[in-house]
Amino acid sequence: MNIFIAVPAFANLVTPAGTVAAEPRTESVKNALAEFKNLSKKERKERLSEVKKEWKKFKKENKDSKAANVDQIVLIILAVLLPPLAVYLHQGEINGKFWISVLLTILFFLPGVIYALLVVTDNA
Repeated sequence: MNIFIAVPAFANLVTPAGTVAAEPRTESVKNALAEFKNLSKKERKERLSEVKKEWKKFKKENKDSKAANVDQIVLIILAVLLPPLAVYLHQGEINGKFWISVLLTILFFLPGVIYALLVVTDNA
């Protein structure tokens, strides 16, 4: 189900994956280009440098969010295979949660896995 939201400069499209794709309208682009051409060289350079800074910031944020998703997936897989290791990597230290995970894993493997999944997904 696609939903279009009309905004003066852009028509936003919500894709089935939940991401938002923005497509500029033709008249908006023409108006923006005309406005940009009317600027002085100094103002053009300033605007371009601002755009470059924002683009770098956007790319960095996008890269960071992808890395966080991959880390979370790896920790979930480890929580199923080696619960104490997943808890240790998530917590970053040997603490009470780690020892509870070790104890549950030694006594009964399934509760150790469940507990590790809860800790890794921040539900415990």
